[in-house]
Amino acid sequence: MSSIVLATLNTRYAHASLGLRCLRANLGELRARSAIVEFVVDRRPEEIVERLLEVLGSEGPRIVGFGVYIWNVEATTRVVAQLKVVAPDVVVVVGGPEVSHEVDAQRICRLADYVVTGWGDVTFAQLAHAILAGPRPLTKIHVGVQPPLADLRLPYDEYTDEDLRQRYVYVEASRGCPFKCEFCLSALDKTAWPFPLDAFLAALDRLYARGARHFKFVDRTFNLKTETGCRILQFFLDRIAARPDDAPFLHFELIPDRLPEELKALIARFPAGTLQFEIGIQTFDERVQKLISRRQDNALAEANLRWLREHTQAHLHVDLIAGLPGEDVATFAAGFDRLVRLGPHEIQVGILKRLRGAPIARHTESYGLRFNPEPPYNVLATDAIDFQTMQRIARLARYWDPVGNSGRFTRTLPWLLGATPFARLLALSDWLYATTGKTAAIANERLYELLYAWLTSAGGVPAATAAAALAQDFAASGARGKLSFADVAVPPGAARTRAATPARQARHLHS
Repeated sequence: MSSIVLATLNTRYAHASLGLRCLRANLGELRARSAIVEFVVDRRPEEIVERLLEVLGSEGPRIVGFGVYIWNVEATTRVVAQLKVVAPDVVVVVGGPEVSHEVDAQRICRLADYVVTGWGDVTFAQLAHAILAGPRPLTKIHVGVQPPLADLRLPYDEYTDEDLRQRYVYVEASRGCPFKCEFCLSALDKTAWPFPLDAFLAALDRLYARGARHFKFVDRTFNLKTETGCRILQFFLDRIAARPDDAPFLHFELIPDRLPEELKALIARFPAGTLQFEIGIQTFDERVQKLISRRQDNALAEANLRWLREHTQAHLHVDLIAGLPGEDVATFAAGFDRLVRLGPHEIQVGILKRLRGAPIARHTESYGLRFNPEPPYNVLATDAIDFQTMQRIARLARYWDPVGNSGRFTRTLPWLLGATPFARLLALSDWLYATTGKTAAIANERLYELLYAWLTSAGGVPAATAAAALAQDFAASGARGKLSFADVAVPPGAARTRAATPARQARHLHS
């Protein structure tokens, strides 16, 4: 039984919470009286409350600390409400980015006994000590203390052996961001703060020795400091060289217009299936970039993307945001088409969200931004894009993921996108929605049939050409089944790759 339970609701089981592990690692003598309990966001609140109470036991002061984010705030609110009904003596503390701003406006904050805003590593431990020792603090809102990162205990020993076998290991070589992009909460940071590098690499070494192979770096600016980036990349290259048959899969977020030669030289050495870069372009429109305080050299960013695609085996995931203030459909389409020509493996089409506390809110009136009042606070309309058109773009984003980003249709995509990718994709999206009435849960074989129907009608592609491309993609993906328009022979082991590489990235490798 534990006096303190640290809990959160993740979107999927594979996502292990780094934040909870940071809190537990820094509890001091209270760590032995604590436990981490994680759930998937769609689990029934009653089952979550029951499990929390099982871990807490029934004696003495008891605390549950919830990590609250944009993706789980609604479900977590229901859990907190039920917990306070069945066990009102349990002290509920909420923290995380979603409850660090606009506290008075949120039901979950009213239900909770205490709210920790901002950094929680030190402040939660102090609050827990006060609650358990008594008397309980009278102040409800506790502003997080930001300590020097060298003073914090690293959280990586909190990952269990099961975590290392079955989940992504989230790590951070630094916190914060020096850039001021207004759609992001990191715009509130003054700079980026590095963890002591030797201690961090020693922690990575222990994780690697224990069997960790899926590492996701959450740093906003991994390549900000060249020397640090080089040492981390070299750390993994050394281990790949020692055991090439047991290589890791690594995810980094890159600044698109900063790629010095030292980093390039190391990146080029990574074998296929080991390296993924998430690269935030967000918009190519210079007027919009200036408006939202985003500094980006578009020509250099484009050159770096082209170099990565042509000279490395890294998997490239590039982000665009629709609905930014000042951006209309034409400029967004131009940015999308520009990215398609650069050939990244995935283009993530996101819809602008009003994160609580993010400076983007200052443009609400002047640019007619109309945000969903409920999570995820997505923009519903702007003065340049009306509600109906924004809905069409949102549907395009949902269809694009299984069609464009999944790696299943690499031979078919050139026929789908043609010379005007965004315009054709929008037409396809409109047709798919009119035909099916849904944007998700379309069976794999049904999707191939639908794409064939569109290509050979509105898409203007000869039937034999469309059938051949789709049949080859179907076979290469390792799918099983039958297509009405083609006989498909599936080669054995078509989509196999190294064990650590996720299936989606593996499909891109074999395309």
